[in-house]
Amino acid sequence: MGVYAKKSLELLREKIDLIEVVSSYVNLKSAGSSYKGVCPFHDEKTPSFVIQKGASHYHCFGCGAHGDAIAFLMSYM
Repeated sequence: MGVYAKKSLELLREKIDLIEVVSSYVNLKSAGSSYKGVCPFHDEKTPSFVIQKGASHYHCFGCGAHGDAIAFLMSYM
C-alpha cells in the first residue's frame, strides 16, 4: 500500500463515527459506557457484540470478531 493511501485510511478512520456506521446494520442499545447488539458475524440470541463509547473498534465476545469501521464494512458486506 502506498504512503498516501495509508495516510488517507488513517485520516478516514479518525473521522468515521463507528457507532453511526455499525448502527446502520446492527441494532445497538446503550448499556452504560458501551453499546451492545447481536453480532452480525455469527448466530446468537444474547448480544455479545460491543462497542465502547468513544472507541474506534468493536469486539464480539462470542466469536472474537474485532475491528474498526472499515473492517466492519468489509466483513459485513
